[in-house]
Amino acid sequence: MLKNFIALMIILFAGPVYAIDGSSLLKEVDRNLSPESYESYRKLINIEPDGRKKEFTLFTVKKGTDKVVSLFLAPASEKGRSTLRLGDNMWLYIPNVGKPVRITSLQSVVGGVFNNADILQLDYSAEYNVEKVEEKGNEILLHLKAKTKTVAYDRLKIWADKGKKLPVKIECLTEANMLIKTLYFKEVKEFGGGIVRPAVVETDSPLYKGYKSVMIFAKLKKRDFKDEVFTLTFMPNIESLR
Repeated sequence: MLKNFIALMIILFAGPVYAIDGSSLLKEVDRNLSPESYESYRKLINIEPDGRKKEFTLFTVKKGTDKVVSLFLAPASEKGRSTLRLGDNMWLYIPNVGKPVRITSLQSVVGGVFNNADILQLDYSAEYNVEKVEEKGNEILLHLKAKTKTVAYDRLKIWADKGKKLPVKIECLTEANMLIKTLYFKEVKEFGGGIVRPAVVETDSPLYKGYKSVMIFAKLKKRDFKDEVFTLTFMPNIESLR
């Protein structure tokens, strides 16, 4: 009887225990990373083991959870190229070819460690379900499983800052839990309009030893777009949005 009474008192005085809603938290992380509809300018830098660098400048617009388009502004050799993503489908437009060609999520239009899925990133909650949530001190670890087989990574582990609700590190894994790459989110910055997010994303991979790629956001702001912007016929005209 005494043991039961003590156990009851512990429960009463400990207060209610609230389970973390992983799905809601993931959607909050998505919105903190970017508005539902936005434009951004960013630089991608590929760094080779010998220190050589190749840089690309991109103008990107996104609408909803499944529409993203990017335009290459630099270097001169890439200027005018654009990429479009509608859900799982992706295309590359090259001006002197004149017709968009299909590309895949695991390919990379810039080379380096970032693939097309990283560059044309959709909301994580659009592609993944939360399987498990763990509290790790000041961070929350989300274990994600892809909703379909067409997603670039079968599993993700997202370490999110408990207060800011922003990712700190993401491990991208195969179905067998083999590490493909790690994304590191750094230099949290205020972009205006209530957007506070990491300005720098770095990645490395055990599959590309010595190589590193960096994504630097210079501008990011809310903006609405018509659906026609995210069509194959509009790809040659992305420059008109700037």
